[in-house]
Amino acid sequence: MTDVDPKYPLLYESAAFLLAQLGSHSGTRFVELLAPLGIKPPQHGTLRILEANDGQSQQQLCEALGIHRNVMVGLVDDLEKRGLVERRKNPADRRAHAVHLLPAGRELLSRSAELARGLDAEMLSALDPAEQAVMVSMLQRAANGNGLTPGIHPGLTAAPGTAPSCDADH
Repeated sequence: MTDVDPKYPLLYESAAFLLAQLGSHSGTRFVELLAPLGIKPPQHGTLRILEANDGQSQQQLCEALGIHRNVMVGLVDDLEKRGLVERRKNPADRRAHAVHLLPAGRELLSRSAELARGLDAEMLSALDPAEQAVMVSMLQRAANGNGLTPGIHPGLTAAPGTAPSCDADH
């Protein structure tokens, strides 16, 4: 299977451990890659959701990302202060605001999405293209089988005060 001589063979044979190890490494790398852009993964995710369906309410964004509403308010506040999104009155409900992606947000998202694609390639570089496709398909099936929401990081669903801050370091 491999020519690696693991120091801890029982852990090296554990799918759960290997997935956790790769997930931790991938998450750390993504934070490192996004740092020069001044954003963190939750901000990237929010911009991605708006790119796919611009003009959503904060409540819709909360539901799409699985983020607590208080966390989402801070995320949108930060993105708005930076000129990446703007809140506009919702014509259908004057009490609600629609969040819109601005050109600067689209530009930043283009750059962060390119970094994400590069990370995919980096993480699976030991596999040939056919193996990479099989790996992604198997991981999708495993995620679905465990009831995970497609495309949403489970760490984003934390209650206020327990999720990492997204407005620090700018």
